[in-house]
Amino acid sequence: MQGAVFVTGGSGFIGGRLLARLTDEGHTVRALARSDAAAARVAQLGAEPVFGDLADRDAIRTGARGCATAFHLAAHLGEWGDRAEYRRVNVDGTRNTLESCFEAGVERFVHCGTEAALMAGRPLVGVDEMAPLRPDSPAPYPATKAQAEQLVRLGRREGFETVVVRPRFVWGAGDTTLLPELLESVRKGRFAWVGGGRQLTETTHVDNVVEGLILGAEHGRGGAAYFVTDGEPAVFREFVSELLRSQGVEPPQREVSARLALPLGRACELAWGVLPLPGEPPMTRFRAWLLTQECTIRIDKARGELGYAPVTSRDEGMIELRAAA
Repeated sequence: MQGAVFVTGGSGFIGGRLLARLTDEGHTVRALARSDAAAARVAQLGAEPVFGDLADRDAIRTGARGCATAFHLAAHLGEWGDRAEYRRVNVDGTRNTLESCFEAGVERFVHCGTEAALMAGRPLVGVDEMAPLRPDSPAPYPATKAQAEQLVRLGRREGFETVVVRPRFVWGAGDTTLLPELLESVRKGRFAWVGGGRQLTETTHVDNVVEGLILGAEHGRGGAAYFVTDGEPAVFREFVSELLRSQGVEPPQREVSARLALPLGRACELAWGVLPLPGEPPMTRFRAWLLTQECTIRIDKARGELGYAPVTSRDEGMIELRAAA
């Protein structure tokens, strides 16, 4: 990968690791920053902050001008929220970034996708990139990430190649979302294994995500998508228990029936959607899928076309987590 690089979401978990690697490798990097705190984080990692957000096409064009490669990582995450906000960030924001980068002369546009873009209520068992996207998913995050990926994959044109890299269950030291939420749930006594938690799941250490993104920029076929994972599935309960223990927290043993999760998720979504209830619902359909359904993924395409292989093992990642606790 040659030339300067532009990044959205550079102050986030994956983005921070990507900025650190790019600057360590000698790249000139600019990163969109929508706040003073984000700008300070970007600058700390050796990149140049460009003030603006995903609605600011002028800022995106300014940041991307002169860059050969752009990485689009910014997204609205979560299991619940205003569908319009998910669409504003994940769909409209991706469209703005895509078009602005093209106008700025970017040659390679790499979008950080997700396996969630395939989720609409059924397990993902041994899936590969031929599995259909689900822009019709009833959950806002999967639906809008699927719609965003469609924009990216159809957005390639002469002199402007687009690639999607899809990690699953991103983890590692510095995680600001998943692990903190798990720890809070345990400490407040709200955590339980739904259906026992013994289904298989894929995971992707943040270093492996960054490796996939860079290989996607260097070798990805225009308009293609690639799954990247840690290479082998894990038992959900065993992996999450190890995450918790890495932080000195013993995982609870309480279990609840999986048959209750989906109906409860629907009921909670209805109640929180109609009534002025505080906070987020304790269960949603998307959370029920994540907690109870198998998700196993083939990464043959990334191995064959990108030369992808995990650079950090689960054991190495857990050692790093324990050291950072």
